[in-house]
Amino acid sequence: MPNQNRNNKNSPKKMMLILLIVVVGLTLFGNQLYQLIFGEAEEEVSYDTFLNALQEDQIKEAKISTNHIAYRLREDDEVLYYTALIPEMDLGSTITQLQSQGVSFRAIAPEDETGSFFLSWIITPIFLYGIFYFILRLITKRAGGGFSGVGSIGKSKAKVYMEKETGVTFQDVAGQDEAKESLAEIIDFLHNPKKYTAIGAKLPKGALLVGSPGTGKTLLAKAVAGEAHVPFFSISGSDFVEMFVGVGASRVRDLFQEAAKVAPAIIFIDEIDAIGRSRESRLGGGNDEREQTLNQLLAEIDGFDSSKGVVILAATNRPEVLDKALLRAGRFDRRIIVDRPNLEGRYQTLLVHTRNIRLAEDVNLRKLAQATAGAVGADLANLVNEAALRAVRMGREVVNQQDLLVSFETVIAGTEKKGTVLTDAEKQIVAYHEVGHALVAALHKHTQPVSKITIVPHTSGALGYTLQMPEEEKYLSTKGEMMIHLQTLLGGRAAEQTVFNIQTTGAANDIQKATEIARRMVAQLGMSDKLGLMALASTNNEYLDEKSNMSCSQTTFYEVDEEVRKLLTSAFHEAKQLLCNNRTLLDKIAQYLLQKETITGDELMAFIHDGD
Repeated sequence: MPNQNRNNKNSPKKMMLILLIVVVGLTLFGNQLYQLIFGEAEEEVSYDTFLNALQEDQIKEAKISTNHIAYRLREDDEVLYYTALIPEMDLGSTITQLQSQGVSFRAIAPEDETGSFFLSWIITPIFLYGIFYFILRLITKRAGGGFSGVGSIGKSKAKVYMEKETGVTFQDVAGQDEAKESLAEIIDFLHNPKKYTAIGAKLPKGALLVGSPGTGKTLLAKAVAGEAHVPFFSISGSDFVEMFVGVGASRVRDLFQEAAKVAPAIIFIDEIDAIGRSRESRLGGGNDEREQTLNQLLAEIDGFDSSKGVVILAATNRPEVLDKALLRAGRFDRRIIVDRPNLEGRYQTLLVHTRNIRLAEDVNLRKLAQATAGAVGADLANLVNEAALRAVRMGREVVNQQDLLVSFETVIAGTEKKGTVLTDAEKQIVAYHEVGHALVAALHKHTQPVSKITIVPHTSGALGYTLQMPEEEKYLSTKGEMMIHLQTLLGGRAAEQTVFNIQTTGAANDIQKATEIARRMVAQLGMSDKLGLMALASTNNEYLDEKSNMSCSQTTFYEVDEEVRKLLTSAFHEAKQLLCNNRTLLDKIAQYLLQKETITGDELMAFIHDGD
């Protein structure tokens, strides 16, 4: 890239020239700077003005050199010298008169005169040059280092990967078969374009990877770099806009120019929502610099020819805030959903993350995959790593099934709080609370089996918890199944009131979850007999917090609240009635849990079967 190198070489020369001009300009004020530093400001006057002041006995002190005399007045409070050129060389009468008036005067040596000139025209420029050079170095370090960084502020900061430099291929990505298939087609197009152009097909200009955090969007992009064997430009959306105004658009232009030079190539923009937000003010618009960058990105996408083999990949977890112009056909032609993996996907992901982990013979990854419903790839990677760390802490050289299960529980509930000591009364309440959850779940059909019950406090704030593990993957839930879920969540509070006739703070999280489910049933799923099939709420951030906003009148909003309350009240009374009908079983299991503190689902079912 000869042009780029030539620009980098010329940049220091230009900056040095500008710096020299600034220093020379400021040096013209060197004498004033010298006077300011030493506190001796001077004002030039005529020689007769000096003589008049001498005749009127107004002079306080004087300094005499070979060609001028500087003096101060007696009544002048400021440190100001009046300087007059001396027209004659014989100063005998002037000196006599100064002596007669008691004026303090002295002669200035020739070298003292040169000192002022030396400081003004040599020391001062060097001093100013040093200051400006230091400031310039600080700026250039922020822009990329050295003087070459100043010339490359507008240069793209994309990392370029060649062939398999990322160390990641499609073999390292599991649970995203559909996404890999779409990306593999793009890679094949780059390698064998004639196969597609022969039938008239065109290479998609761009593909947008959309999914929740941790699902593997960036990992997929790195895998593309490992599979493509073409230059791969990777950059974050926030890298386009930094310290200087106008830099973003310049970096977009430079990125596409560099990619076009080495085509076929792939450009990957991570977190594209940083620059691709909608230009409507209600969605966070109004930033001129970001809009300028977005406009430049749109122009560059339209400007390049896809037949040259430049493909744009982008990733985001907020597609709803992206500008519509960015998503239209002809720009990002494909939207690839990188969803949470299903049961088989989680199993394959666990196989990938345990490839380099020494596992014991009792490890059952499929059972662990069943327990981690809803987990993303990052969660599973963290789980496996926590299990390996636990095995080391326990002094073992292999990871067993218990390590994996304990690590899973650590992720969802935190570690055990060994320093927390509950009173006997509190332990009893917690035991009945947790058994209430477990018993309601176990006595109903079509519920997730209970795997573990514990009353050991954990760092998540829970004084105990009931763990349920699904036997199979489910994608649909009926209203009846959701009502049983509500009963299970409220079973803890129902047990407290059934046995102790009290209400405690331990049910706070249960009530919050139950309320969210009930509101979703009424406002989004049309499961209310009174309100019917009305969508009264919409989800804003589908791939982030999944929170919904109500879109209805205040009257309807009130009716939604009433329906939610009715669902929760009904579920609570049914759970309480179920526990009252099985009070003996509730007492037996709670007492057994108080003794052991932790029991398994099999032990729970043994009590239920004995009761039958």
